[in-house]
Amino acid sequence: MAKLGKRTRAAREALAGKSNLSVEDAVALVKGNATAKFDETVELAVNLGVDPRHADQMVRGVIGLPNGTGKTVRVAVFARGAKADEATAAGADIVGAEDLMETVQGGKIEFDRCIATPDMMPVVGRLGKVLGPRNLMPNPKVGTVTMDVADAVKAAKGGEVQFKVEKAGVVHAGVGKASFDEAKLVENVRAFVGAVAKAKPAGAKGTYMKKIALSSTMGPGVTIDVSNATGE
Repeated sequence: MAKLGKRTRAAREALAGKSNLSVEDAVALVKGNATAKFDETVELAVNLGVDPRHADQMVRGVIGLPNGTGKTVRVAVFARGAKADEATAAGADIVGAEDLMETVQGGKIEFDRCIATPDMMPVVGRLGKVLGPRNLMPNPKVGTVTMDVADAVKAAKGGEVQFKVEKAGVVHAGVGKASFDEAKLVENVRAFVGAVAKAKPAGAKGTYMKKIALSSTMGPGVTIDVSNATGE
């Protein structure tokens, strides 16, 4: 087993034995132990009591974090004509139609969010096997298939986070940067957990939110008291 570095060992010792904390205490600990040479992302993982193999237990949604993510989001838009112009004016990084489809098919995916107008979905649909596994496929349920491309681009750039439960029943997202003020991180954590709570599917049985963990990119995690997480 590889030896742990001094920084990693110190961080683990600082968080050892601490669990089911309030959001405020968890944020303070994670932020205080994010000592990497870059601005670490603060990451939240929510373990849900669902089986996403069943359609009525799928959890997905979108939330505009009140203080943004601190991340630069590259946005691609599939649109033509005036809607393409709107997307460009709103700050989209890549705008195209069949030409963009061919670029993506060729393996060049230089974006973090994909938006499309409804009329472009026959074109985008051909990219399902490429975009689907990367959670980049436009979907009307999360507002990425829309005629309001300008608003969608601005939302994506402004800190909107999409979430979708994975096979193991976990939803995770970056909810800010370690350089954020503690109060802003707390607000973002509560907003994200609240959005996941509201997305509870009809088929969920038993305990919906089982465990919530907070960590930084290079640091160990701590668990948050589920009953305290939304602040409601």
